[in-house]
Amino acid sequence: MFLFWSLALLLLAGTLAFLLPPLLRHRRPAAAPDDEAAAIAVYRDQKRALDAEFADGVISAAERDAAVAELTRRLGEEVGQPKLTTGSRPSRRAWTIALALFVLIPLAALGLYRWLGNPDAMTLATAGDSPTSQHSTSDPQLAAMVESLAQKMKSRPDDAEGWTLLGRSYAAMGRYSDSADAYAHAAALVPDNAALLADYADTLAMAQGRSLAGKPSELVQRALAIDPKNPKALALAATAALDARDFDAALGYWRRLQAQFPDNSDDARQVGSIIAEIEAAQREGKGGVGGKLATRTERPAAPQTSAPASKPVAGATIAGRVDIAPALASKVALSDTVFIFARAVDGPRAPLAVLRVPARELPSNFTLDDSMGMAPGVKLSAAQSVVVEARVSKSGNALPQSGDLSGKSTAVKPGAAGVQIVIDQVVP
Repeated sequence: MFLFWSLALLLLAGTLAFLLPPLLRHRRPAAAPDDEAAAIAVYRDQKRALDAEFADGVISAAERDAAVAELTRRLGEEVGQPKLTTGSRPSRRAWTIALALFVLIPLAALGLYRWLGNPDAMTLATAGDSPTSQHSTSDPQLAAMVESLAQKMKSRPDDAEGWTLLGRSYAAMGRYSDSADAYAHAAALVPDNAALLADYADTLAMAQGRSLAGKPSELVQRALAIDPKNPKALALAATAALDARDFDAALGYWRRLQAQFPDNSDDARQVGSIIAEIEAAQREGKGGVGGKLATRTERPAAPQTSAPASKPVAGATIAGRVDIAPALASKVALSDTVFIFARAVDGPRAPLAVLRVPARELPSNFTLDDSMGMAPGVKLSAAQSVVVEARVSKSGNALPQSGDLSGKSTAVKPGAAGVQIVIDQVVP
């Protein structure tokens, strides 16, 4: 900031130094026109006249010599020193103009900068360099963007895509009741979209204490009736079955979900471990099976989908894996939430894509794309370079709080795969 204003002052000083001196400079004394040649010519004419009068006998030799001496003396006085003109001093008008320029130029420069420039840019850039200040500049901006979208939706009640985006944004911020209301508006406009119904059910379950009982389960079954292979609906249906202690139904849903993943993929292995745990508990006759499984309200490692959203731009996804540093593993509770989001390296601090997964699923694979954006026109595919961050939230809120755990990747381009993030920092 100091360097910026120093350079600005130097530029102003240079401009004034160029403009003011010509107005205030004294005129240099200049020699008067040279009269020596004219005086000498007159002397010669008068001397010739005296010589002619002497030759004609009009004057004597003594009178001629005396007249010549007088002419010589007068000639010497006229040509002895050059006459100089007096240098003129600056006029009052010149001083007035100079003073006006001295005052108006800096004021005009400052006014134009405040109008056309960004006076806070240097402050924000400096603040963005410190870890503690990043939250203060980005999170209020994110909340303001979501509130702005909410205000716009009041005048656009028939915009299903807008309501879906608002629901996703509220969910990422941990405002599950508001998210469920937004999804309800979208579902009323697009009642036959399985992905939308699954998102609605998930958020509604979170709003009522992570319970899928009642309307969330009804929404899940509606989604499966529309699309029997919807990954999120299958995971939620399996979770609801576990909550109801219907383990056979839960196994059926998990196996249908596992069949959609490539063999030996991380997703298939993760679902397989859940199936193995349920089967082992059944064999042992433990009626309380599913202790940690019964609280699942997220499909394991399956990419989030939400409609009516457009298909991601080819090459615009970012895929990778989030892990927790061994030193911090003991600080992660099963009830914690992990937010995975991408921010542009050069551009607004608002996230370009956000994904939420339960902390109990760490380490977890992830995929981010344009469908996970939180603001209209802010797309992952449009960024030149992004940093992917992961944060374990103790409160379930998207806004960071002291005690949360975080980690981030190096800068990558949209289309990158195999991005590695290690959560190894504690938010102060």
